[in-house]
Amino acid sequence: MLAWAGSAEKHVKHKHWTNDFDRLFRKYTKHYFGPHIDWHWFKAQGIAESGLNPKARSPVGAVGIMQIMPSTYRDIRKKNPMLKNIGEPRWNIAAAIYYDRQLYRKWRKKGDLNTGDRLQFTFGSYNAGHGRMLKAFSRARKKLGKVKHWKQVAPFAPGETRGYVARISRLVEAAP
Repeated sequence: MLAWAGSAEKHVKHKHWTNDFDRLFRKYTKHYFGPHIDWHWFKAQGIAESGLNPKARSPVGAVGIMQIMPSTYRDIRKKNPMLKNIGEPRWNIAAAIYYDRQLYRKWRKKGDLNTGDRLQFTFGSYNAGHGRMLKAFSRARKKLGKVKHWKQVAPFAPGETRGYVARISRLVEAAP
């Protein structure tokens, strides 16, 4: 099974780790997170969301590379009016990374989580909603006591969210 997983990751790396949109992921990661966060995390999120397809539309209405819901985009635009068309890769990526930053800051309040774990909680919140992830965090804390790592909370998160966060992590490991 490990051999298959490794070959699958090479396929993912080969297919999606192109230079497409790198400039945008670098720019907006640096703008919203600073130079200390690796931009590959957010490109991996875009790969997990849409395969970097700017024309992607989900059955529930999520739009673009980062699969942002139009209602979420409107909320983001209230704070960032310079963001224009949700369907343009530039604004779609910028809005998603801005939103990730807001979620990342919320997880800072949960104690001494390291950067990688906070990013995983951020992506879990992006996928399932921050409220659902807070409930999962609370359930993990009730059962385990102190919670410092995503892997402690993952069993309490929705299955789709566990897979989503795991896929982003695997993609980052496969990054060039």
